[in-house]
Amino acid sequence: MIVPHAPQLRRLLEYVGMPLLLLFLWDAVIVLLYKVAHWDWLALPHIPLALFGSSIGLIVAFRNNSSYGRWWEARTIWGGIVNNSRSWAREVLTAIAPQKPTEKDAVRAMQVRMVHLQIAWVHALRQQLRGLPPLDELHGLLPEDDLVALKDQKNVAFTLQLWQGDLARQALENDWIDSLQWSSLDGTLNDLIDFQGGSERIKNTPMPKQYDFYPQLFVKIYCLLLPLGLVQNMGWFTPLGSTLVGFIFIALDKIGRDLENPFDNTIYDIPLTAMSRTIEINLRQSLGERSLPAPAEAVHGVLW
Repeated sequence: MIVPHAPQLRRLLEYVGMPLLLLFLWDAVIVLLYKVAHWDWLALPHIPLALFGSSIGLIVAFRNNSSYGRWWEARTIWGGIVNNSRSWAREVLTAIAPQKPTEKDAVRAMQVRMVHLQIAWVHALRQQLRGLPPLDELHGLLPEDDLVALKDQKNVAFTLQLWQGDLARQALENDWIDSLQWSSLDGTLNDLIDFQGGSERIKNTPMPKQYDFYPQLFVKIYCLLLPLGLVQNMGWFTPLGSTLVGFIFIALDKIGRDLENPFDNTIYDIPLTAMSRTIEINLRQSLGERSLPAPAEAVHGVLW
């Protein structure tokens, strides 16, 4: 996610620089052919550019609203993951309690494992959504035996949820929690698995190709027609007016395509790494651990 406070000219040029350059060259060719070669037939002043522009603007705006809706839903889902991860740690640490002094160490070991499994779940889910190996982020967090058991799992995050649920059941069987406390823990796990499903739905259900192909095609056609409709009235200034208008449509079209896939591991994604790191810091602190990872910081204006 791009987070600079001021616009960056370099990133702006990288974003739409090449399409704008091509459009400017096309505009310049049209002007030279019209003014120098006297190809008067190139001028098409009666093209209803305003009508075309309004129609295309509505189409692009509708697509962009849909893309932003997907992006914001992904951010809302991961906001829920942050909150429910904290709730899970709180419930585990405050609800699970030994019935005998001799059980204190066993309860503490279970609490630590349940919280560490939640941290591992967050990292594994992030990696799965980005199409990266999920086990790469779990070394040092889980025992090697766990990593071996997870190696052949198709959905590592879901397997970690199963392990958490099994530990909650063991706590109930050992009378370390009562049925109401177990129900609360199970409800938190259900909410987390719902958030995983919501994230996977966005990841695995791309925007319809028509939403991507036709708005992009319409914008390109409109940009090609712009100098033909403006050259008679604007003359040598046609590249200025045409490129400026084209910049608006090209930028809007690209914004929509960049936002429609919020888990593609690009600079336009929601900051999964930063949120995962926040969860890890919060949950490790709840365990009283001193060695904590540093919060994620923006790199070259991008928070990952």
